[in-house]
Amino acid sequence: MLPSAIASIDGVYDSVLALVYPHACAICSLSVESRHDGVACAACWASSKLFADEDALCWKCGAVTEAIVRDDRRTSIRCGQCDADSFKAARACGLYDGVLRASVLALKREPHVGRRLLQAMIQVQRRAPLADADLIVPVPLHAKRERERGHNQAAVLARALARATGLELDEHVLVRGLHTERHRAGMDARARRDSVAGAFDVRAPKQISGRRVLLIDDVFTTGATVSECAAVLKSVGAADVFVLTVARA
Repeated sequence: MLPSAIASIDGVYDSVLALVYPHACAICSLSVESRHDGVACAACWASSKLFADEDALCWKCGAVTEAIVRDDRRTSIRCGQCDADSFKAARACGLYDGVLRASVLALKREPHVGRRLLQAMIQVQRRAPLADADLIVPVPLHAKRERERGHNQAAVLARALARATGLELDEHVLVRGLHTERHRAGMDARARRDSVAGAFDVRAPKQISGRRVLLIDDVFTTGATVSECAAVLKSVGAADVFVLTVARA
């Protein structure tokens, strides 16, 4: 089917959907006109601040910094808080606020990734240094928690990104063997790291050896979970481990 025909069908579908099943924007409460926008309207997406190429971010963990450097020195920006983390680099689409926060919360309830959110993730994945990754792996939930929720939101994001980019996906190689305490607001970085220590394992080390892994999760808070995952993956031979999340707290 031609792209123009697909766009026409999408337009008709969105018009009918808006009439029979109006959906209020999670940010401004106006109507969401397209299912591709997810839980927020086009205007709220357009007004949202997502991270861009020119933003001064810690080159390792992606934290927003006050650094002012030339483009050719961006790789030297460091926040000083992530030196011990096991991943090579982590990036997010933006801060955990507005449309990204609403999208993350909605994803915990329903396993659907809207096109707007997916496009934001693709843009980040295509930038250096994440563009070097050749294998997508979602951060796993413990089986008990996944049964309670009905899905793993990180796996839902990973599947969508793999389909859109053509990168290889392995949902099962990294597993969570320990049913750890949920991270609570107010937990410091040390408590979060202690809570995930020894929680992850690799089922098939040969599938990881030599690969440049892109870990996918919904939110980067302190980096404890993804750092623990990265340490386990590197212990079985991963060449590099990168991290991509929807948002960072």
